[in-house]
Amino acid sequence: MDTAVHPVDAKLPFLRQFAFGLQHVLIMYTGCVTVPLVFGAAVGLDRDTIAMLISADLLIAGLITVIQSLGVGKLVGVRLPIICGATFAGLTPMILIANQYGLQAVYGSMLVGGIVGLALAWPFAKIVRFFPPLVTGAVLTVVGISLIGVAGGLIVGNDVSSPDFASPTSIMLAGVVIAVAVGFLCLGRGIWSQLGVLIALLAGTALAFPLGMIDVGGVSEAAWLGFPAPFHFGAPEFPITAVVAMSIVMAVVFAESTASMLALSEITGKRLGKADIARGLAGDGLSAVLGGVFNAFVDTVFNQNVGAVATTRVHSRYVTATSGVMLIVLGALPKASSVVAALPQPVIGGVGLILFATVALVGIETLRKVDMSDRINSTIAAVAVGVGLLPEFAEGLFEHFPSAAQIILGSGITLAAITAFSLNLLFNHTRLGTSARAAVRRDTPVPSPESSSRTGVANEPAHI
Repeated sequence: MDTAVHPVDAKLPFLRQFAFGLQHVLIMYTGCVTVPLVFGAAVGLDRDTIAMLISADLLIAGLITVIQSLGVGKLVGVRLPIICGATFAGLTPMILIANQYGLQAVYGSMLVGGIVGLALAWPFAKIVRFFPPLVTGAVLTVVGISLIGVAGGLIVGNDVSSPDFASPTSIMLAGVVIAVAVGFLCLGRGIWSQLGVLIALLAGTALAFPLGMIDVGGVSEAAWLGFPAPFHFGAPEFPITAVVAMSIVMAVVFAESTASMLALSEITGKRLGKADIARGLAGDGLSAVLGGVFNAFVDTVFNQNVGAVATTRVHSRYVTATSGVMLIVLGALPKASSVVAALPQPVIGGVGLILFATVALVGIETLRKVDMSDRINSTIAAVAVGVGLLPEFAEGLFEHFPSAAQIILGSGITLAAITAFSLNLLFNHTRLGTSARAAVRRDTPVPSPESSSRTGVANEPAHI
């Protein structure tokens, strides 16, 4: 009997496992801490509170990474080499909820959204075919583009009346950060290319020191060791609109994580069943529950680390579990989080601009898997992206609607998700869609075998 251990389940020598685990942390770190940095700045939190958010973010990301890598019985964890971190998909809805209802509602709605996610993990794994690249690609494109405005606000400021608004110094600093990142990402080799964004952040911070843009006075007062307190902002609140918005965010996260898990399955050769996918999605739901309690964020699979698994060909899930332990340790060091929270906003904005635009490009790349010569597919994608971007380009579009409705309608990500899912369901999974496609076939030439191999409906892989 063949008892060979699958590479995913193989343990490496300690030093190699530690080195590869550290590399994963360095690759994901900037993207992970950017979410609390941007959220804290957008809702006007002070530096100490932002530092607390960073600690909570790293702590929960590390815990979920360990759970996803090692698994907890038959309940949670896909048992693949997965790195988890805060998703950008929840950022805009969280900002809107904070502005409308307050931070207690942000974390209350996240908590309930996580419970909904846990309840729907297994059913969702069975209906993953309703979230093909046509849906996920459109949503990810809107996620990236809609967040570029947030990055711009960090660079120029959000208070037009402030004397520092659109300061040339701030804009030039962000420009330097972007230039350094481009240099390393495009010209660097190996690890230097992978760490390009982190190096740019460090370079921008170093340049900001002589410009007087960094205040490290509070760093010395931060404790060396500590853990985020549950419900830091007070007892959670549960406005129904906020809960609905965060539940929709969970659906978006589920679709994104499913695609990443299937990609890792192909990369590592580890076959997945519906139960494996469901346990992985339960990990996302658990991250929202823990995030709601400990003031963190909803986690998803980080695609840059999926790329690292493919590039290094190191498939061991014990490597990513080691990364998770490192993140937990970092989350327990408030002084380190305080240093990160002291970073100037133009530097964060420059880094965020690259990361957010990359998310949009991932969405576009996902849409390339769809046959856009099919006018139904192209119409669904166009309408979903257009509707999703409306709140970003038409300021005050829904200002005369009830304030509760503005939480859902004001989030382009939510609108894109609802639009893409509904239209895909209508035209790719009903008799109306069958009739529409028959009419399209009558009106168009017979497609070549190459183009007809791509459709808007993602068939389930044979191993699921």
